[in-house]
Amino acid sequence: RSFFKMKLAIATLLIASAAAFSSNGFAARTAGNSVATPSAFGVSARINTQLEMVKQTPHGGTLIDLMLKTDAEKEAAIAKCTSELQLTPRQLCDVELIMNGAFSPITGFMDEATYSSVVENCALPDGLVFGLPVVFDTDSEDLQPGMTVLLKDGDATIATVEFTDKFLPNKPLECLKCYGTSQIEHPGALMVATERGKYYMGGKITGLNLPVRDFPCKTPAEVRATLPEDKDVVAFQCRNPVHRAHYELFTRALDDALVGEGGVVLVHPTCGPTQADDIPGDVRYKTYEVLKEETKNDRTRWEYLPYSMHMAGPREAIQHMMIRKNFGCTHFIIGRDMAGSKSSVTGDDFYGAYDAQDFAKLKGPELGVMPVPSLNLVYTEEEGYVTADEAKEKGLGEKKLSGTKFRQMLRGGEDIPEWFAFKSVVKVLRENN
Repeated sequence: RSFFKMKLAIATLLIASAAAFSSNGFAARTAGNSVATPSAFGVSARINTQLEMVKQTPHGGTLIDLMLKTDAEKEAAIAKCTSELQLTPRQLCDVELIMNGAFSPITGFMDEATYSSVVENCALPDGLVFGLPVVFDTDSEDLQPGMTVLLKDGDATIATVEFTDKFLPNKPLECLKCYGTSQIEHPGALMVATERGKYYMGGKITGLNLPVRDFPCKTPAEVRATLPEDKDVVAFQCRNPVHRAHYELFTRALDDALVGEGGVVLVHPTCGPTQADDIPGDVRYKTYEVLKEETKNDRTRWEYLPYSMHMAGPREAIQHMMIRKNFGCTHFIIGRDMAGSKSSVTGDDFYGAYDAQDFAKLKGPELGVMPVPSLNLVYTEEEGYVTADEAKEKGLGEKKLSGTKFRQMLRGGEDIPEWFAFKSVVKVLRENN
């Protein structure tokens, strides 16, 4: 296809610019305004020139499926276990994404060599790009390599894990490389330092049952079965309720020159653990459901992802692109300061507005996913939503409403302007406030 050739040409241009970019990298802003070097994010020089845009190939070539199919198989797997453990909410998300293939090509929690490679190089030991380490953490002195353990969520049996190794991670290094800072005022660094256990353990996962959640989470194979065979699929990731600007952003992305004719958008929110002050996942899910019905059309699909956010900025953008590749997406919308966070002390941003976009452009050809930079949209009295550049050029009057002010108005029962938020979404938020 001529359009496919155009994409390859664009990919080649991205690769040509990669060398220049890798010498400059992207900067993570710490509370003290120091700057992490590019190597702190494991910039890799290995880039492939081919992008697969028709029926996206799973990461690594094969979509992993670790789920046992019969009761007899499950009973036999459980019989091998010598003990059982309750999964934390974050671990439960990771286990589910390992089992269902969203983290393809890995088949279990990372051993020390794999963990170190991902931390240092943003890649698996074989060089395949991988954004963030996937680890099993514990404080237990009793758990040892060679043990097979039953993993549970309450009374539900979820998986078994056959532990292969146990190691003391270098957590400050992990945070510096993956988050750009080891300061615990970063929510991801705080999670690693205070939530995760002393040890990490590698281990092979065998899937028994998918978790039962308040929101339905289809597997990558199930989502792929609903997507068009020969059209581009543009993923939109979010962790907050979708407001008017978000909706305009992901619907207009289908008109981007990088997206083929007839493409569809997959709105794929994360509904797992996130920052402490974010809206709970079950409430976010309810807002998505009402909006899905209100804005229903053939070119917009909605699914839900049981993923726990790290707020890791550029590294997490790569993780999200990889996951959506496994779900069948060919393109990924990269927003301003995607998966970014602020210091809990100073309120300063840890990453620049375009750090994630720049890193995604660098890694996109290697990953086989086309990043689509999001439009910087503003609302104007005269013409509704337009780009900020267009508003400035035409001298249009912009209307603004901060997230903080929106939350204050929501709590106070004030009317929320419809240019900012959908009435149906506001109604759900107030009912669940």
